[in-house]
This record gives sequence, C-alpha cells and structure tokens, in this order.
Amino acid sequence: MPHSLNQIWIHAVWSTKDRLPLIIPEIEESIYTHMYGLFENIHCPAKIINGMPNHVHCLFSLHRNISMSQVVKNIKGNTSHWINEQKLSKDYFGWQVGYSSYSISQSHLSIVNSYITDQKRHHLRNDQEIFQEL
Repeated sequence: MPHSLNQIWIHAVWSTKDRLPLIIPEIEESIYTHMYGLFENIHCPAKIINGMPNHVHCLFSLHRNISMSQVVKNIKGNTSHWINEQKLSKDYFGWQVGYSSYSISQSHLSIVNSYITDQKRHHLRNDQEIFQEL
C-alpha cells in the first residue's frame, strides 16, 4: 500500500549480558555509529542512541513492514557479532535476553530525545542521590 503513512516512534532499552559495564567510553561512539547504520539498513532510522556502560537507549521510527521483536533481534545480534569480530571488547560481548520498548507520541519526541541524550548526567544524579541516603 504505497499511499500508507506510518509514524510509530519507539524508545527501546536493553542491557549488556549480566549488566556488565562493557560499553566503555573508548568504544561507545563506534558501537552507536554501527547501530545507526543497522537501523538505517532495516528502514527504521534512529533519531538518537545513547546509554551507559551496561545498557543502551534507542529512539527510532518503526517501519510498517517489520516487527518490534525483529528490529531488536537484528540490532542486538548484529551489534554483538560485530563488536566481537572487531575485538572492540577485551571480554566477550553479549546482550542480555529481552528488552523494554515504549511507543512515543510525536508531541513527546523532544522530551524522550533529551532524556536519552542526558543519560550519563541522569545516572550520575541518581547515583549521587543514592549515596547521599546511605
């Protein structure tokens, strides 16, 4: 149906195997750049990808001909294979089973984009609050 319009924005999150801090700063940009290309190849362009050493957040447009589970399987599988093939991690790199995904309305894109952009500051603030309570 060439005259169909589909605008489904997804915020997806998944973790490294055992939540190990494998996405170190030295390889983070390479991993995210590779992931942007993978999203583009399956016609689900990513607006932003960012995260922490043990998890990643992605905001992307879901194409009408692919399921959410296919997108995540493709991105996670290809990324972990590529990281291990390129020997970017001194340890075996893998993703934890599962993921979280949320549909995002057009009116909330900038809020979610900012949230993903500010992941490191967000987690730093939360970590500081936890330590202050101890």
